Amino acid sequence: MSGSMIGFVIWLLCAILFFIIGVSCMLSKKQVGFFANVKPPKVRDVAAYNHAVGKLLMGFAVIFALLGLPLLKPGSALVMLSVVSVMLEIIVVIILYLRIEQKYEKK
Repeated sequence: MSGSMIGFVIWLLCAILFFIIGVSCMLSKKQVGFFANVKPPKVRDVAAYNHAVGKLLMGFAVIFALLGLPLLKPGSALVMLSVVSVMLEIIVVIILYLRIEQKYEKK
């Protein structure tokens, strides 16, 4: 197995882990947190909030997996594009989460 294939498999395992976490969030009865070491906000509808956070993480996982495809072509400049794209994807996910938090926050 080549190094690029091993790198892609590790990348894909990370994406699968995020997808599993998303499914776990959707099925959770207790309110889930998004950021590490931060208590989740008080929300009006816990089930809807958990569902939204789960969908966000599952969408992140799918896009993350697709952005790893250039790793299969060793020596390609597209690998750098993957890294930059993931950084932008994370920023977008944080912005989307903050919107979810505002939508479901208890007022």
